Amino acid sequence: MAIPDTYRTNFDTLLRAAADGNLALLECADAASGEPRYVLCAVGFDGSAYCTTPFGHLADGDPFALYRPPEDTA
Repeated sequence: MAIPDTYRTNFDTLLRAAADGNLALLECADAASGEPRYVLCAVGFDGSAYCTTPFGHLADGDPFALYRPPEDTA
């Protein structure tokens, strides 16, 4: 399964933000439910205010139960 280029680009942005010390974990509210979510964000400064770019939220509970690793197709 190939990872789409847009996701690779976002991942590269995330890596640069981490390397530059511009990564933050923010408590946000889920837009649909209002429940708290802990969101990994890149942080920038536009000269007058900070801006954040959300990349994803941390999984509630056991993340190993939520995801399956890629299957070996060889």
